[in-house]
Amino acid sequence: MTDTILEVRDLRVHFVTDAAVVKAVDGISFALKRGHTLAIVGESGSGKSVTSLGLMGLVPYPGKIVGGEILFSPQSPTQASEPPVPLHQLSNSQMQAYRGDKIAMIFQEPMSSLNPVFTCGFQMVEALKTHQKLSKAEARRRAVALLQEVKLIPSDAELREKVLHREKISESALQVRINAQKYAWLSRYPHELSGGQIQRVMIAMALASNPDILIADEPTTALDVTVQATILELLRELRDRRGMSIIFVTHDLGVVAELADEVVVMYQGKIVETGSVQEIFTQAQHPYTQGLLACRPQPDRQLRYLPTVTDFLAQTEAAGSAASENKASENKASENAAAAADLCASEATPAAPMELILEEIPDQEVATRLLQLQDQPPLLEVKDLRVYYPVRGVFGQTQRYITAVNGVSFQIYPGETLGLVGESGCGKTTLGRTLVRLVRESGGEIYFEGQNITRLRGRALRKIRKNLQIIFQDPYSALDPRMSVGAAIMEPMRIFGLGELGPKQSSQNPRDRAAYLLERVGLCADDMRRYPHEFSGGQRQRICIARALALNPKFIICDESVSALDVSVQAQVLNLLKELQQEFQLTYIFISHDLGVVKFMSDRIMVMNKKGEIEETGPAAQIYTQPQREYTQRLIAAIPRGIPVA
Repeated sequence: MTDTILEVRDLRVHFVTDAAVVKAVDGISFALKRGHTLAIVGESGSGKSVTSLGLMGLVPYPGKIVGGEILFSPQSPTQASEPPVPLHQLSNSQMQAYRGDKIAMIFQEPMSSLNPVFTCGFQMVEALKTHQKLSKAEARRRAVALLQEVKLIPSDAELREKVLHREKISESALQVRINAQKYAWLSRYPHELSGGQIQRVMIAMALASNPDILIADEPTTALDVTVQATILELLRELRDRRGMSIIFVTHDLGVVAELADEVVVMYQGKIVETGSVQEIFTQAQHPYTQGLLACRPQPDRQLRYLPTVTDFLAQTEAAGSAASENKASENKASENAAAAADLCASEATPAAPMELILEEIPDQEVATRLLQLQDQPPLLEVKDLRVYYPVRGVFGQTQRYITAVNGVSFQIYPGETLGLVGESGCGKTTLGRTLVRLVRESGGEIYFEGQNITRLRGRALRKIRKNLQIIFQDPYSALDPRMSVGAAIMEPMRIFGLGELGPKQSSQNPRDRAAYLLERVGLCADDMRRYPHEFSGGQRQRICIARALALNPKFIICDESVSALDVSVQAQVLNLLKELQQEFQLTYIFISHDLGVVKFMSDRIMVMNKKGEIEETGPAAQIYTQPQREYTQRLIAAIPRGIPVA
């Protein structure tokens, strides 16, 4: 008996369709140690989520485990030695004894994992009654204790101190008040909680049966960096306190460094590299791993072009020769070099010199550009903008107002990118939608090209809107599923009339214009006949960008437009936005909660706090390296930085 709790040997998962056999997982092997965290890293389509579903016996139809072994050893090394349990051989009814009890899973999208018509408490109580055979009262007490463990509900001591701080009451009344506050959380519905709070509920449900293994499938995707940091810290604390093992599935190697002990890198259904966190971050051998590491904007470097995985796959031969020279890890290097040559043969393209791929922008060039931008009249000027949302009472009367944007003033210059950062709920999206007149202001003024557009209505507002466009956060809901891609791009042209065309297009035909825009964002003209569900997330975002460019706008708001994308796809979209800015002379407001991404894109950064106010504004490098306000310092400190790459 060893300290290995789970061993996977040559696992193969295929999806058999009429058209082809898709090898989603193609012969992978790894081992998970007790009390350790193993990270499975890769882009969408690499097979990492199918691997985690295979471990749980939840591979969806028509997928099927066609080979390999999954061996689970729940006994600790000090207990009597028993043969490991072959999970791959168990029937669905037999697997239920392990699924949830011994191996639990946190799914990627918490909102779709909870039933919206039932309270969170009801769903937790039902799970506890099913797995633990508890009475309803015991299950409710256990649910509250779990929510306190994941720090969604304050501890009894914190609640006691909070109540006594407000008023002096008897001990019996105090306990009643504490219980009322604790159990009130069980009556909340999923839509009443934030993304981070729902994720904590999912973690609590996964921990209900004291599992030996917790599988976390992209548990922090699209969360604020501050919320992400708290979730990672919570998982780390729970692992150490309970002594459980964690399989952490993600596409972001920066997040991995915060939690994992060992890393498995997957590409096209295969494992291309394994090692400790230190080895992966400092001695990555496979170009795919190197690409994943380089895709995230680096805090201490201002790159002209954000590297992508494709750039590093094109360096396969160079990576292989460099790996063979690494004497400290000669065996591993040769294996990874061989894997690189095998897997990247089809990806090979003429490789650009690495010094060009990683070219940095000189500080003097950055400073000169900023001076040139500000030496011209502002394109957009905002003065004391305020947005309030009324809270209605039982009979429809306004009881109070919620402040979303509170006295915001700023200027943005033609050709500039102004980054807007802050946590969820700080008013970033509301501000952006107010600027393009999708939300009505409660006070203040907005000037576009010197014209006050605050109170424009009807035809006058419609005329201005041709120059004001927005790229929404979720490309899945931003496109009509019943409308072809070509029709979606041509729709604004038919509504507003085709404006002045791009520099490489002279035809006035909307179809020709749509084809040109699709090709410009990296797709092809033949895609016009296809529908949104036929594209990946990154491709849909490119379609949304093409639609925003249809009328040749001067000003575009990018509202969290890359937050839910893989890091490599994110890098491609960010590079595309920069290229389009130069070609079409665009001005951006780039909204995000990720300061690292904003720093790469922006000339200046504006930070909003939870009160809807501007915390500070300044050049991107200055805000990132020398933040003046505590709120900004906390945002920057929460960014996953990983282990510095040698």
